[in-house]
Amino acid sequence: MNVIGVDLGGTNYAVGLVDEDGKILARIEGETKVDEGPDAVVERLVDSILNLSKESSVSAVGIGSPGSIDHVTGTVKFSPNFPGWIDFPLAEKIEKRTSLRVFVENDANAYALGERMFGVAKGLDHVVCLTLGTGIGGGVITHGILLRGSTGIGAELGHMNVLPNGPKCGCGSRGCLEALASATAIRNFVREGFERHPESSLFKLKKPEFVTPKDVFDQAKLGDHFALQIFNTVVDALAVAIGSLVNIFNPQMVVIGGGMANAGDFLLDPVKERAKNYVLPTMVGTYKVELSRLGKDAGILGAASIVFERLFER
Repeated sequence: MNVIGVDLGGTNYAVGLVDEDGKILARIEGETKVDEGPDAVVERLVDSILNLSKESSVSAVGIGSPGSIDHVTGTVKFSPNFPGWIDFPLAEKIEKRTSLRVFVENDANAYALGERMFGVAKGLDHVVCLTLGTGIGGGVITHGILLRGSTGIGAELGHMNVLPNGPKCGCGSRGCLEALASATAIRNFVREGFERHPESSLFKLKKPEFVTPKDVFDQAKLGDHFALQIFNTVVDALAVAIGSLVNIFNPQMVVIGGGMANAGDFLLDPVKERAKNYVLPTMVGTYKVELSRLGKDAGILGAASIVFERLFER
């Protein structure tokens, strides 16, 4: 039984034909071009879905989309990276054009489902997932069920407070995990520190506006003082967040994914060690913290998992 998974991003999208074992049989990728409006984006997605449907019988379509999603109707209530997508009936639009059943879920929730079905947390019933990228998303599975909250938009883990009165977050609050440990946060720290740390090797490499999180982590490995300062801010924020999440949800595993997870054990090891400082003694040893292994397939597999979770109750 095959399904189609759609990883819908603000810059690019990826559509994959996926079987029940999580094998991606074919894929189509392209630019989202959100500036052309929602109907133009839908047109591109429909073309991709129909092309892949020609290759195999398809049961349904799952879409992982950023923003606040009404998962019952498949409506994008609001998405900051998609101008004009307010109460946009994404599932309905695509169902009419493809005659396929369509399910839409927040992309971070989809990622959590994908990790449980096909990733490092396969088969576990208690999982917390964090995606570290431009922002920070999260998903929680407890007793094998995706936690959505009373209005379906819960588990905004990137906006849990880890430093009262800390840096301002894009959501308007201060001290959110996203404001301290996302790629955007790192770029903000670099820009703000340029005048105070002109000696940093970061600024011998590139102009501040071109410094990436990878540059920061690479220079931190080499002992650069300013890069290490930023790196430790990120690690501390993640450690506080993971400690709190473990205390609240008592998961078997915390999975860290997203682009910044490419830092590997250099990031993972200190996060795991420092998180112990924020975990109740009775929780120590009850959970693991692991990096995602799904890589570039995470979005498609997560979206496909929406179908398996909703239609087939896997």
